[in-house]
Amino acid sequence: MREMMQKLRDASIQAILESENVESLEALRVKYLGKKGELTGILRQMGKLSAEERPAMGQLANQLRADIESAIDARRSELMSAMMEKKLELEAIDVTLPSEDVRVGHKHPMYNVLDQIKDIFVGMGFEIVDGPEVELADYNFTKLNIEDTHPSREWTDTFYFKDDSSILLRTQTSPMQVHAMETKPLPIRMIAPGRVYRKDEVDATHSPMFHQIEGMVIDKGVTMADLKATLNLVVEKIYGKGTVTRFRPHHFPFTEPSCEMDIQCHKCGGKGCPTCKGQGWIEVLGAGMVHPKVLAGCGIDPEIYSGWAFGMGLERLAMGEYKITDLRLIFENDVRFLEQF
Repeated sequence: MREMMQKLRDASIQAILESENVESLEALRVKYLGKKGELTGILRQMGKLSAEERPAMGQLANQLRADIESAIDARRSELMSAMMEKKLELEAIDVTLPSEDVRVGHKHPMYNVLDQIKDIFVGMGFEIVDGPEVELADYNFTKLNIEDTHPSREWTDTFYFKDDSSILLRTQTSPMQVHAMETKPLPIRMIAPGRVYRKDEVDATHSPMFHQIEGMVIDKGVTMADLKATLNLVVEKIYGKGTVTRFRPHHFPFTEPSCEMDIQCHKCGGKGCPTCKGQGWIEVLGAGMVHPKVLAGCGIDPEIYSGWAFGMGLERLAMGEYKITDLRLIFENDVRFLEQF
């Protein structure tokens, strides 16, 4: 039996050293040390030995098992190291080779204009606020002095969630003015950019989803002159010195007096074209002095404080900035169009 163990030692160690991969090494482990392995076959013959010989043979068998396991572990480490070196060699990167072209994206033209406007107003001491696009009708209409019979409350104009018309997709960012007046200390200088939703038919200047920027100032001694001067300054900073504007009287329930501000059409220079619908002017915002009822409804004394507010369409400003003739191009995600900016 001693000779059998010695032969097994020599054969197993030699086979282990010559194994070329981890799979063949595992096969050798099973061959020599498994339940049906060669060492197990030798140990089954221990019953033929005398009681005096068995301890010595058992000790030799244990040592043989330990030697084989040690040889397997050592060879496994060698094979794993060799595999890692080969993998590193195959995956080596030549840093001197020219790299592949990487296309770097850029901001959408509309958001370029939004960033400009934010910078302008922040530079004048305004705060940027944000709020929910799903709004209560109380904030979107009632607290803005918009009566129940106003056309904008109709289902044909507004996206409602419930039959009772209490929850809707906001039609303007004006609700943020109410939220600001109810929660912020006076004086207030804020703008609120964001998405708004109306049931408008899609054409060159309209979309059922578009972006608005609301602005508001509440303080003592605020006048219409402050409103016009601020808006003219903003437009000139966007479109350049000498940009032609006009203010037209209008009516909004939440401002009194109210006005609309137009810029001369960038496409035709005021002569009339499809972009301006033949008018020579493009409406960019509505504005006015905050209605005393709106101030009082938010807990602000209209005898002490006054304010102005405006709401402008971001897409229309972008159209003027980049001479875009059709609003639909902004939303179509045509790379040929976007790459121009």
